[in-house]
Amino acid sequence: MKRTNEEILNAVHEKLIVSCQALPEEPLHSSFIMGRMAYAAFLGGAKGIRANTVEDIEEIRKNVDLPIIGIIKKVYEDAPNVYITPTMKEVDALAAIGCDIIAMDATCRTRPGGIELKDFFAEVRAKYPDQLFMADCASIEDGMAAAAMGFDLIGTTMAGYTEYTKGVSVPPYSMIKYLIHNCGKPVVAEGNISTPEQLRHAMDMGAWTVVVGSAITRPFEITKKFVKALED
Repeated sequence: MKRTNEEILNAVHEKLIVSCQALPEEPLHSSFIMGRMAYAAFLGGAKGIRANTVEDIEEIRKNVDLPIIGIIKKVYEDAPNVYITPTMKEVDALAAIGCDIIAMDATCRTRPGGIELKDFFAEVRAKYPDQLFMADCASIEDGMAAAAMGFDLIGTTMAGYTEYTKGVSVPPYSMIKYLIHNCGKPVVAEGNISTPEQLRHAMDMGAWTVVVGSAITRPFEITKKFVKALED
């Protein structure tokens, strides 16, 4: 039975969401592996999963019954930097499988086809009025604008990953704090949260939930950090 939006939000409130993703060029790229990764996260106590592609989400559902934040990463030539659920085609695909929460790039950059986020999301919301949508933002301004547009959750996912936020301090605690106190929507602390202490701090600030990815599910990145310590 499909969860209600309230049940989805309550299920992840003050809990850990683990991002289980692997791009085609990465060694763990496989829907089967992502399914097992999600199961390992579930056994460890995660209460939600973030996943990329319909194939991975469907495989993960075979392994765990947790709310899923779904995305589809797709690069379009006319807007290569906006690649997280960039067009209606990706939204439709995620909605068709009943994805609990659909996340998309909510930065101030122009989307494929020259469409501005405000106009794009108005179309999306009109088409899917009852769907939960999460805004992957890079700055306070992005987050406040996304909240005003009607996104259901505001995430800090893109902080440090855009041209206009390069070099910002991460995890972006000041952004998290400001949005918690001012945007009026549940705030998802995500992006560069690498330790249990950082997660605890974000939660203590009042984040609705915290998403951790690379620090848990990307062993080659974790290995590189240890190797760098030897080299330094």
